[in-house]
Amino acid sequence: MTTIALQGAEFFAYHGFYPEEQKIGCRFLVDITVDFIPQSEPADDELKHTVDYEKVYYMACEEMKHSRKLIETVAQAILDRIKRKYPYVDSISVEIKKLNPPLLGKVTHSAVTVNYNKQ
Repeated sequence: MTTIALQGAEFFAYHGFYPEEQKIGCRFLVDITVDFIPQSEPADDELKHTVDYEKVYYMACEEMKHSRKLIETVAQAILDRIKRKYPYVDSISVEIKKLNPPLLGKVTHSAVTVNYNKQ
């Protein structure tokens, strides 16, 4: 089993339930972990036989550009894109952290995690 991961990919995006959040935007951190059995031996040294974390990052970038009310929706869209591109993956975890969410008190971040496990 091999794991690739992106940790702390930072984006400025316009996700939020309240209209003000979709106008002013916010900073988000995205963590993605993908587990899979390689399609060939590591000695092959070919990018086409693995999950390309650069492509995974690009998928996250594209989904973060689409304003949505719920970060759950964004996380699920990222997960679904990874699953379509790499149908052989065994599990995927996508966590999105909304930094300094607009709450009454000081909160470092709110977060949501979506998971996929092939079984």
